[in-house]
Amino acid sequence: MIVLKKSLPRRTFLRGVGAALALPLLDAMVPSLTAQADTPANPARLRRLGFVYVPMGCDISRWTPAGGEMLDELSPTLAPLSAVRSKIAVISNLELRNAYPGTHATSNAAFLSAATARRTESTDYHLGTTVDQIAARQLGRDTQLPSLELSMDLLSVVGQCDNGYACVYQNNLSWSSPTTPLPAEAHPRIVFENLFGEEGGAAEQRAGRRVRASLLDSVSEELVRLQQTLGAADRNRVDQYLESVRDVERRIQKAELAAGKHPLPDLDRPTGVPASYADHARLMFDLQALALQGDITRVITFQLARETSTRTYPEIGVSEPHHPLTHHGNDPEKIAKVAKINQFHVSLFAGFLQKLETIREGEGTLLDHVLYLYGSGMGNPNVHDHVNLPIVVAGGAAGKMRGGRHIRHNAPTPLANLHLTLLDKVGARLDSFADSNGQVDGLFNPVSL
Repeated sequence: MIVLKKSLPRRTFLRGVGAALALPLLDAMVPSLTAQADTPANPARLRRLGFVYVPMGCDISRWTPAGGEMLDELSPTLAPLSAVRSKIAVISNLELRNAYPGTHATSNAAFLSAATARRTESTDYHLGTTVDQIAARQLGRDTQLPSLELSMDLLSVVGQCDNGYACVYQNNLSWSSPTTPLPAEAHPRIVFENLFGEEGGAAEQRAGRRVRASLLDSVSEELVRLQQTLGAADRNRVDQYLESVRDVERRIQKAELAAGKHPLPDLDRPTGVPASYADHARLMFDLQALALQGDITRVITFQLARETSTRTYPEIGVSEPHHPLTHHGNDPEKIAKVAKINQFHVSLFAGFLQKLETIREGEGTLLDHVLYLYGSGMGNPNVHDHVNLPIVVAGGAAGKMRGGRHIRHNAPTPLANLHLTLLDKVGARLDSFADSNGQVDGLFNPVSL
């Protein structure tokens, strides 16, 4: 085969007014004669690692799959994942010993650090570097953003939040050092601009929005030139990606328009955040998909809800606040409502995974080339314990993931073992992490990436 055209660099951008639009992985970025080579352009080398946190544990009886090692039947809570069952693994009997004495703050803080949070209400907080930031040091070297930190709650609280612990432990999943928490962003417009650009201060940004109706309009001329150099498959891939970008922009603009019609201040949802929790969550997941598809970042954390959240979920028939329900006192009716919330959160994650499965990349899909950990730092919320945590790992790991499995540990096993395993599989290898005492067996095929 003769290669007639020079390949595009993987870091190819379309540049417009205050915007830099990264492109998805294209065939034109991988020379035909070296498509299988072990290079950064090969999707097998584009290792992505994501984490989704849900608060206040779960009803483990409705979470845990019945049966043996194979996920022949999913549990009621995990049922929304059925469409991607072959690319998930449920892991039971993991624990966070360093999260005790058992609080909401330490559940959140220990989830990615597996470290003990210093008990303080002041600024002398101390935790540990989280697993995502260890991965970002390796995976983020060549991307626009080393990592992306997202949440669903916009809060500006300070001081004590939970049993003598500073709010920083409860509000931040990601820490780049034991004393440096990384704030998460919940506003879709700000996330969009972080991904695709918006130059200048507030006044310049407002003027820029008036000048450009959309991100894609500002790069249209360069896009036309690019499309003329691409093959049919790549043109279709670019068109699909750009339509996804435009769809996200439309939804953000729609939310901003709706918010503009209601001038009263909203302390929970600033202008531009969708009114519906589900719509907001799906938009934040779609932004993650764009960031991964464009290789803007390869490491993402997402706090799907906050510990001690009093959010209600009327869309699923739960009008009582989440946190009080978790202190159910073994009341079957309250437990059932907690389980409905658990399943609802899983359904949002499942929709995201299904979206990744529809995005073609290389000889597979975007889901084939990611690893995501979904779970909580709390087990039974009624007693605030940190054992038998609800944990799911999803993705393909470039063909190395052994999906469709339920891995049950016979004895309580450090969650840090799973973190160490994931780091190893994305090429950020460590001898140990926090209180780890090994790796998780059976999750991946015994072939190094």
